[in-house]
Amino acid sequence: MKFLVCISQTPDTTAKVSFNGDSTEFNAAGVQFIMNPYDEWYALVRACEIREALGDGNKVVAINVGPAANETTIRKALAIGADEAVRIDADPKSAAFVAKQVADYAAKEGFDIVFLGKETIDYNGSEVGAMVAEYLDLPYVSYASKLELAGNTAVLERDIEGGIEELELETPFVLSASKGMAEQRIPNMRGIMMARTKPLTVVAPIAFEENAKTVGFTLPPAKVGVKLIDPENMDELVRLLHEEAKII
Repeated sequence: MKFLVCISQTPDTTAKVSFNGDSTEFNAAGVQFIMNPYDEWYALVRACEIREALGDGNKVVAINVGPAANETTIRKALAIGADEAVRIDADPKSAAFVAKQVADYAAKEGFDIVFLGKETIDYNGSEVGAMVAEYLDLPYVSYASKLELAGNTAVLERDIEGGIEELELETPFVLSASKGMAEQRIPNMRGIMMARTKPLTVVAPIAFEENAKTVGFTLPPAKVGVKLIDPENMDELVRLLHEEAKII
């Protein structure tokens, strides 16, 4: 079987968020970038686990839409266990662009399952998975927390309010993975060394017409100091919640 795992590069969670002069782009100067944790810990690791259980003749391919600077992150995916990687050589401006590039490659190569993390930790849009499924005209399971595969039949679980939803479907399909799908895997020295020789193919992007563009970004208001209210002064607490915090 062939599994495609979409990986994104995101700023480290400790990075300071700022934007360029006209506030239309993220300021990447001095920022440390990492592989999106949901793609790495859940989607990629589970795909590798299933491939390992199935044995030889099965393949995990990692795909990233981005510039050459992303190749360090892509090599980490190879070190974790992906057999090969693909980079769509583009500077993506939207989730739709990314989804179209991924779907085009997936359609040409024919994958049994397309894996994504539930969302990226920068934009938190959770959009690409559904768009990929739509472009491929395939079933889509979002926020899957468990996946078991028997032949071409997959059983998945999703955490829902008040319980767990279980689904059964046939490959091919697209899924986004959430907590519970797998545990983080740290690349070992053997994996790191092997990653240097595994194939990383660069593919030109296909034409795509953007229907939306980013107008600008704004930072949330700066936090103000904490106000301590005497527990006996309930009227003042209610007044502040109503007039200043505006939550009641």
